[in-house]
Amino acid sequence: MASGTHRDLPHSFGAALLRGLRGRCPRCAEGPLFRRWLKPHDTCQPCQLDLTPQQTDDFPAYLSIFVTGHLLAPLIIMLALDFALSGWQMALIILPLACVLMIGLLQPAKGAVVAVQWWNGMHGFRRERAGEAGGS
Repeated sequence: MASGTHRDLPHSFGAALLRGLRGRCPRCAEGPLFRRWLKPHDTCQPCQLDLTPQQTDDFPAYLSIFVTGHLLAPLIIMLALDFALSGWQMALIILPLACVLMIGLLQPAKGAVVAVQWWNGMHGFRRERAGEAGGS
């Protein structure tokens, strides 16, 4: 199979998801998914996948907040139980960490949502899967 063509489809949902998390095209993994922080390219240059059908809405932000909360909860519990910190001290530790985590997780979450939509043929994407008849 030639590199960068539509025949280089991921062999599993996990592979497509990982490509999206890395900010790469879910179909070929060669083209960048984003042209700006959260703005996807209209078309992947290497494989010509039309990315305009993607509709992520607020779901990546929800995922980012959800994961951040679950990562910080043990830290908050540890700080509350093991250290005698005031509310202000807790806020000075937790709020910057929460902001960094949420912002850092936002683009990978959006890439993953785009990959899920492409893999499942949602919102105008054509369903293409490795090993399926007519999928390549």
